[in-house]
Amino acid sequence: MVSRIKVVNDVGELVSIFHAADSDVKRRLLLDLSTSWITMPVIEQKYGLEGKRSLLYLDKIKLIESQWMTGDKGPEKAYHTYYTSVQINLLGTMSELADIIYATTLSEEKLLSYEEKIIGMITDNEGVFLGDVAEALDVSQALLRGIVKRSNVLQIKGYKITHVNDVI
Repeated sequence: MVSRIKVVNDVGELVSIFHAADSDVKRRLLLDLSTSWITMPVIEQKYGLEGKRSLLYLDKIKLIESQWMTGDKGPEKAYHTYYTSVQINLLGTMSELADIIYATTLSEEKLLSYEEKIIGMITDNEGVFLGDVAEALDVSQALLRGIVKRSNVLQIKGYKITHVNDVI
C-alpha cells in the first residue's frame, strides 16, 4: 500500500480538514473509506443520503480517490481515501485564525445564508471574484475562504468562487 501524506499549509484549509469528520456519519464513512474500497450503493445503504452528501464533500476537498470495480451488477465506481496521513504545517495571523475558527464553527443555518448570498452573486459559469464577494458581504477574505471551503456547493478556482460541478 502506498503511503500518501496530505500536507496542509494554508490556514483556510483547516476548515476542510475539520469538517471532513464533523458528524458521526462523516466520521464513520471516513474511517470505512480509509480501510477499504466502497461503492456508492453500499454507502447509500449504510449511511443514507447524508453518506452520499458526505462522500461528495470528501471528493470536493480531494480526500478520496475512485476506481472501477466489478460487482454483482457489473462495473461500479468505488471510493477510498487518497491519503494515509495528514501533516499540518502552517503560519497565520491571529485575525486569520479567528476567522477560520469562526468559519469552522458556523451554524448550518448561517452557512446556508452565506451560500445563498454568494450563489446570488454568481451570474454566469465563470464565477465571481473573491474580493467582490468579501466586500459585498463585509467579511475578510480569510473568513470567506473558510466559508467556501466548508460549503458543499461552492469552490474556489483561482481568484473566483464557482459552483461545484462535479457530481459523483
